[in-house]
Amino acid sequence: MTKVAPDTASISPELLAKYEPVIGLEVHVQLLTNTKIFCGCSTRFGDAPNANTCPVCLGLPGTLPVLNKRVIEMASRASLALNCTVHEHSRFARKNYFYPDLPKGYQISQYELPLATSGWVEIDLDGAKKRIGITRLHVEEDAAKNLHEGFSQSATKAYIDYNRCGSPLAEIVSEPDMRTPEEAYAYLTALRQILLYTGVSDCNMEEGSLRCDANVSVRVRGTEQFGTKVEVKNLNSFRFLQKALEYEIERHIKVIESGGRIPQETRLWNQAEGHTVSMRSKEKAHDYRYFPEPDLLPVHVSAAWREEIRGTIPELPEAKRARFVRTYGVTPYDAEVLTSTRERADYFEAVTKAGTSGKNAANWMQTELLRRLNDSGMEIEASPLSPAALAELLKLVESGQITATIGKKVFATMFETGRPAAEIIAAEGLAQISDTSAIEQAARDVIEKNPDNVAKFRSGNEGVFKFFVGQVMRATRGQANPQAVNEIVRKLLSEAK
Repeated sequence: MTKVAPDTASISPELLAKYEPVIGLEVHVQLLTNTKIFCGCSTRFGDAPNANTCPVCLGLPGTLPVLNKRVIEMASRASLALNCTVHEHSRFARKNYFYPDLPKGYQISQYELPLATSGWVEIDLDGAKKRIGITRLHVEEDAAKNLHEGFSQSATKAYIDYNRCGSPLAEIVSEPDMRTPEEAYAYLTALRQILLYTGVSDCNMEEGSLRCDANVSVRVRGTEQFGTKVEVKNLNSFRFLQKALEYEIERHIKVIESGGRIPQETRLWNQAEGHTVSMRSKEKAHDYRYFPEPDLLPVHVSAAWREEIRGTIPELPEAKRARFVRTYGVTPYDAEVLTSTRERADYFEAVTKAGTSGKNAANWMQTELLRRLNDSGMEIEASPLSPAALAELLKLVESGQITATIGKKVFATMFETGRPAAEIIAAEGLAQISDTSAIEQAARDVIEKNPDNVAKFRSGNEGVFKFFVGQVMRATRGQANPQAVNEIVRKLLSEAK
């Protein structure tokens, strides 16, 4: 049978503008607990397959689940950070379906009484702010991981690693409030950032601790009724999410415009081929036959415990960005970069608390530190420069003991060796030259060697002035006081014959 390639031709902007996409996301987040949700097995990633299992998470007969209190605490912290209402009473339910990755034949989840509801996340796209509603956050156990080997149906082998089975998940279901793939990308970015700040998950998509499914439909702009919804799975990166949504939106429009009908189904994103493929029809999906989990008591989060949990929530990204702009005088863009992770924001504040200017700290972190960390494949937590070491260097530049140019050279040596700034400056003789007689002698030498450029300057070519300043700075190895160089060079050029 010949395989037909998908239609990848783009549609016109005019046709795209005729329709409005409607997007909602379901995000599964593995909570950062040491043990699983209903047993004492480790949640550590990367251990040998099936090493972290026991009769409970393997679903053996006669076993009973015992709820991990830390799971509810972390899920409640996430809920409060996402502006949700954490309910005093919630309840677990059995979600029945049969698949090899689910040894009990059902998943313990929450259904009609979830832990939290009615939250929101604010996104910012090109300066325009928008709130994306959160329908619910509920807690459930993860399934095992299926591993497949081979490509043809007859040759494929399936292996199951039950280490992940029973790991605690928070499922966060958004309202269908997003209207573009860019908004979905921004929502997932903001959601991940909040979860990282609160410390409830490491949100590592490569390890599967953050997974996303998208629900997407289109409708003619101005109409109220939603189109037929399609669920897209296998979105294991932010870029894949955006590409899959772009593809699905165009596919829906093409089908509708050609007189076809969009079936309600679940589709998978095939990154290698750049398109989605049908996985199963929703009309044929199994009835999960939810009913209350008889082996677990209802969950009770008292008002006192809820407020205790609220007190553990740190300053969140949006509030931190606003404070950085207000307190340190940095630009909104700088604040966005500096607060992208909690560790980066803490590093910045540690530098400023050591007595340096907030603007200088922001500039040096972005132009020097973050660039070198990125080139080295390191996060800021692994920086060879401590905040105190960077602050020491910045204070030397700010006080005029070294020039900014020399400061960058010293920074490079500090990054590579871990040596302090003062030691490098003393050892290499890099202190700023403020002796005007030495600067004047260097300037006279440069002027004497460049009579043609002197003539150009005296004839009104002001641009050549920078040439002389640059040559003097080069002659002094970048150590001369820049202000003194400018004053002395101008004075000598004006006197030159």
